[in-house]
Amino acid sequence: MGEFWSTLPGNLRDLVLLVLLLAPLGLSLALIPRGYSLWPLLRGLFRRHWGLSLVFTGLIAVAVAMSVGLTAQERGLREGMARSADKFDLIIAPPGNEITTMLATVYLHPSQMQLLGADIYDRVAQHPLVASATPLAFGDSYEGAPVVGTTPGFVTHLSDGLAAGRVFKTEDEAVIGTGVALALGEEFEPVHGTGNHDELDEHGAELTVTGIMPPTGSPWDNAILVPVEQVWEVHALPNGHPLDWGGTVGPPFDPASFPGTPAILVTTESLWEAYSLRNEFSTTETMAFFPGTVLAELHAIMGDIRSVISTLTIVTQALVAVSVLAGLTILMRLLARRVALLRALGAPKRFAFALSWSFATLMICAGAALGLLLGAAGTAVVSDTISAQTQIIVTARLGWDEFQLAAGFTSAASLLSLLPAWIATTRPLVEDLRA
Repeated sequence: MGEFWSTLPGNLRDLVLLVLLLAPLGLSLALIPRGYSLWPLLRGLFRRHWGLSLVFTGLIAVAVAMSVGLTAQERGLREGMARSADKFDLIIAPPGNEITTMLATVYLHPSQMQLLGADIYDRVAQHPLVASATPLAFGDSYEGAPVVGTTPGFVTHLSDGLAAGRVFKTEDEAVIGTGVALALGEEFEPVHGTGNHDELDEHGAELTVTGIMPPTGSPWDNAILVPVEQVWEVHALPNGHPLDWGGTVGPPFDPASFPGTPAILVTTESLWEAYSLRNEFSTTETMAFFPGTVLAELHAIMGDIRSVISTLTIVTQALVAVSVLAGLTILMRLLARRVALLRALGAPKRFAFALSWSFATLMICAGAALGLLLGAAGTAVVSDTISAQTQIIVTARLGWDEFQLAAGFTSAASLLSLLPAWIATTRPLVEDLRA
C-alpha cells in the first residue's frame, strides 16, 4: 500500500488527502438536522469526560509524533551528511574501505590509514586534468579539536572566504573552524593523537590563529587547519620541500622530500575529468572515489532501514488506531444513556450518530495536531543532540511529507470511528435509558 501511494503524483496525493480530511466535516454537517446544534452537546461531553478525552488525545499525539519525527530526522541527517561532503569532489587514497576513508577525510573520524608515496602524489599533482591536488595529514589535536595539515588553497576552497583574519602563510600559523574555543591572534600548542588533552604528548610547537572560517555545517567547524608542512616536521618527517625552500607553505612539493599522505583531495574543472581521473587512479596501488557516490550507497542502506522503520510506524499507527477504536467503543457505551435520552426526546438517529462521531473525530484531529507540535519539538531536540555528537549540522524540520502522514492517519482513524458511532445509535433505546 505504501509503495502504491508513493507512485501516485504529488498533486493527486494532496487532492486525495484533502478530500479525506474534509469528508468527516462534510458528513457531520450533512447529518445534522436543521435547527439542531452539536457544539453545546460536544462541550458538555468533553467537560464530563475530560480525563478520558485527554488519554485518547495523548495516545494519538504520541503515535503521530513518533511517525513524523522519524521521517523528518532521517531526511535531516541525510541532507546534513550530503552538505558536509559538498566540497570534496574526488578523493584518492590507499586501497581499502571507501566508507572508512570517507569518514576519516570528510567527517574527520579518527582512523588508522596507510600513506600514499611521493611518486603517486606527484603523478596526481602533475596530471593535466587535475586543477588542484591537496595532501591531508591527520593525527594531532587540541582540546578535542582535530588538527589537520593541509594547504592554503584548501582552506579557501572549504570556507569560500574567511569570516575573520587571513589564511596561514607560515608553519607557525593556523586557521580554525567557528566551533573551536580559540580567538583570533591566540596561541596554542597541539598534542599528538586525540582524546584527553592533558594525557597526550605535546609537540612543543606554538601556533598562532590567523583566521576563522565561517560556519560550514560540517565537522570542519570544530577543526584546526594548519600547514601540512607543520604536521610533517613535528613528526620528524621531511617537510615536502628542498633544503633551499623559502618558507612559503603549500604546493609545489618536492617528490624527493615528500613524506607521504593518507589522502589526496582532487578538484577538476569539469565532471568528465573527475570521472576520468577516478577510472585512471582506481588501481591496485590507489583507490579513487567520489564521496557523493559513497553517500548514495549509504543512503540506499538508510533507505532500506527507513522502509523498515516506515513499516513499523504504520504497524504502530494501526495498533494505535485499533486501540482508539476499542477505547471509543467503550466510551460510546458510557455515552449510551445520553444518546438514548436524546433519541427519546425526539432527536433523529442521524443526529445522535453525528454527535457520537464528531466527539470521536475531534479527539482524533486534536491528537494529530498535538502530535505534529510534539514531533516538531522532539525533532529539534534530537537534531541538536545528533549535531553535538557528530559535528554534522542536522536541521530536521517537518515537511509536507510529514503533514501528509499525519493527515492520512487522521483520515483513517476518522473513518474507523464510524463503527463505534454506528454501534452507539443501534443499541436498544429502552435498555440504554434504564442503564
